[in-house]
Amino acid sequence: MEALVTLFGIVAILAIIFVIAGIKIVRQGYNYTIEYFGRFTGVAQPGFNFYMPFFYRVGRKVNMMEQVLDIPGQEIITKDNAMISTDGVVFFQVLDAAKAAYEVSDLYVAILNLVTTNLRTVMGSMDLDETLSKRDEINARLLAVVDDATTPWGVKITRVEVKDIRPPMDIVEAMGRQMKAEREKRAVILEAEGQKTSEILRAEGEKQSNILEAEGRREAAFRDSEAREREAEAEAKATQMVSDAIAGGNAQAINYFIAQDYVKTVGEFARSPNAKTILFPVEATQLIGTLGGIGELAREALGNNDSTTAPGRPPSVRRDGS
Repeated sequence: MEALVTLFGIVAILAIIFVIAGIKIVRQGYNYTIEYFGRFTGVAQPGFNFYMPFFYRVGRKVNMMEQVLDIPGQEIITKDNAMISTDGVVFFQVLDAAKAAYEVSDLYVAILNLVTTNLRTVMGSMDLDETLSKRDEINARLLAVVDDATTPWGVKITRVEVKDIRPPMDIVEAMGRQMKAEREKRAVILEAEGQKTSEILRAEGEKQSNILEAEGRREAAFRDSEAREREAEAEAKATQMVSDAIAGGNAQAINYFIAQDYVKTVGEFARSPNAKTILFPVEATQLIGTLGGIGELAREALGNNDSTTAPGRPPSVRRDGS
């Protein structure tokens, strides 16, 4: 009886050990390849898995998360024979655990060597200036080539980035001098353009000033000519009135012209800077008589030359020309 109990206990223990040995717990983010006597049979997904112990075993534990692989620094000769140092990073993710485990011997070393050789190929086919200014193009070309090469391995290359490009010191100094010269050239060009614009604006201002001045002179000349024209019209009208008065038998009308010239002549004498004393060649009464004739002419022109004498008008004084 005791032997039977002991045998049952041993069988129970062996059964527990058998069950525990067949349980496979896979962590999230990983896939395990299952081998049957060394031959791949399936992939254990994350979570609880049970396989017959002693017959099935875990072959490879494959990381299915996106991973980052550093590309070590290396020397590259560009198309124009310039030596540069560069490094980078590559991001990849395993999509097929079986291919990643059995299609390539060492996945990480394979990806690293593949990216390194293609980096040399891509950057070696470009000039130094292109390698410094076209990083996006370099990254895109590397991504296309490496992703196509790793497809049979069940790997997806998500991104390839060149981290740093270091030209030699002598080239860096030459580039600094070139940049300085280019900036000085831009400064000179901008200064010349500023002077050109300033001269153009100044010339435009002088042009507008001359135009406005010419328009002002034209307007003034027009006004002067208009004034002279009106003055000539008034003079002609006055002359016509005097002529009509003379033709009507009024002899005093001619005194208008005599008095006008007389006043002008006297004015010229008065404006002379050397004139201390003015001697009139005629008597004052004659000038008054002349002016009286002008007044008489004006009254007759206004319609007051009727046959009767206006009230309060003094009788005309007869002068004997002695």
